[in-house]
Amino acid sequence: MHVFIDESGDSGFKFEKCSSRFFTVAMVVFNDSDEAEACDQRIQLLKKELWFGDNHEFHFVNTSLRIREAFFKAVVPYSFFYYCFVLNKELLWGDGFKNKESFYKYTTSLLFENAKDKLSDAEIYIDGSGDLTFRRSLAKYLKGKMNDGDIRRIKSVKMIPSHKMNLIQLADFVASGTNRKYMKKDDKDISISIISHRKIYVQVWPKPLWE
Repeated sequence: MHVFIDESGDSGFKFEKCSSRFFTVAMVVFNDSDEAEACDQRIQLLKKELWFGDNHEFHFVNTSLRIREAFFKAVVPYSFFYYCFVLNKELLWGDGFKNKESFYKYTTSLLFENAKDKLSDAEIYIDGSGDLTFRRSLAKYLKGKMNDGDIRRIKSVKMIPSHKMNLIQLADFVASGTNRKYMKKDDKDISISIISHRKIYVQVWPKPLWE
């Protein structure tokens, strides 16, 4: 089992200075390694079809709607599923959420809790950009939280920069496409709907009382 993690949004709470309202973490899961490899190769081929270089990184926020739709259409035939955890930051209170490390561990752990029953001996790949010390502590934290005695839900956690792994770029598209859906409900970009049948569960927390 291969699992790819990426996020969208930021950990800030200065909404008047453009901090994101939502922070979304996505988990893309392939049960079959051959299927993961095939999807990876399809993304690589898409770069050539769009006249990008072999080292081009697909990043949702930096691409047009046309390319987003082309990306989702390219990956949709492959057998994967995904989870997202969407943190509604405007409804949070307490100083604990203002600690960046605690903030990220909290959201990631809730994402993994939602997917716990589906995980077995999984190899986890997380975007390795940013603070390496923190990412390593996150790997240790997840293993300790998910593995229980003889039950090994997580086999390994590896930090790999997203520009070096196409399937982390897929996780970026899932996280950012989901985040955009909640940020701008009147937005015409509904490209994430192309892979909606691959969705297992998207949790938004906290939810407004009126929803």
